[in-house]
Amino acid sequence: MVKNFSIEAQDGEARACHFELPGMHAPHSVETPLFMPVGTRAAVKGLLGTELAEIGSQIVLGNTYHLYLRPGHERIARLGGLHKFSAYPGPMLTDSGGFQVFSLAALRSIDDHGVCFRSHLDGSRHFMTPELSMEIQKSLGADIVMAFDECPPYPATRDQVAQAMKRTKSWARRGQAVALSAHQCRFGIIQGGLYEDLRQEALGQIMEEGPWDGMALGGLSIGESPELMQQMTHFMAPQMPSLKPRYLMGVGRPEDLIAGVVAGIDMFDCVMPTRNARNGQVFTHFGKMNIKNARFADQDEPLDSKCHCFTCATYSRAYLRHLFICGEPNAGRLLTFHNLSFYISLMKTLRAAILRGELTECVKSFYRNWNSDVRVS
Repeated sequence: MVKNFSIEAQDGEARACHFELPGMHAPHSVETPLFMPVGTRAAVKGLLGTELAEIGSQIVLGNTYHLYLRPGHERIARLGGLHKFSAYPGPMLTDSGGFQVFSLAALRSIDDHGVCFRSHLDGSRHFMTPELSMEIQKSLGADIVMAFDECPPYPATRDQVAQAMKRTKSWARRGQAVALSAHQCRFGIIQGGLYEDLRQEALGQIMEEGPWDGMALGGLSIGESPELMQQMTHFMAPQMPSLKPRYLMGVGRPEDLIAGVVAGIDMFDCVMPTRNARNGQVFTHFGKMNIKNARFADQDEPLDSKCHCFTCATYSRAYLRHLFICGEPNAGRLLTFHNLSFYISLMKTLRAAILRGELTECVKSFYRNWNSDVRVS
């Protein structure tokens, strides 16, 4: 279970929290708000575990669906678990596989028992149940295990969302019947689409199926506008349990992370900083830039003058553009290192502002810079 959870400071609804994860061999100390890099297949694309530690990553994600299909959870268990397998010593969280099932609409069918799907790798047929999801995550040895849920699509009718809520509640109960390892923590997931009353109802339903070590807000950032997503986050975050970590799943624009922190969310994840880096998009204190742009070919300055990461301290925009245009693998690595450094640094900046009681000014300062420098937009 999550240990020693405390709210160190609060500024409006925003929180700076601290808690411990028991860990398989030793406890891990966690400070929030935090951003978690996504390592879908037991690796954050382009970076080593030591590099993740260097930029201050506290928790890394792995994905139940992908690791179940390849190399297989039983093999990973035989090889010592996900931490040993990937040589990553820090805490790990595993997604239940529910979102991947949602995203494979053309390859799956859902009923109250679970989800029948075809592998995107070889077309083989599989049946995922909440019990199997828990068994897979138990075998992987993740520190935080997510409940198996049904994520309704966007847009969805009220009846569709209500049906997904009903299954999510039932699946939460069935998943709770599977005992986890002593070091593992279990988080529930709140669905409900963009219907405020259904979100409230879903929270009550999931709480009934506890106990939970933390609570997640799922089913957002799946096609709705950022404004609608942020509106629901602000509505729900203060209603989530106050003495447990609050997690907003799969939300990743810097603007959305800031809005989530202001609303009272503690934990975030998204593939955006890594995926976009591999496509040449860079996040800076002055806005977004595309390193492929020809005007960077002669710029002998770092990506971001306010960033102190290895990439910015060592290489120029001109060199990084050269690597990217030439198709050099190091281009994606170096841009990923920077983007994740930016995201994790942003969380640390917000945490420090909450501790000082200066979050409002911190957010205003971010937006003054974010929108001010058209050279890198």
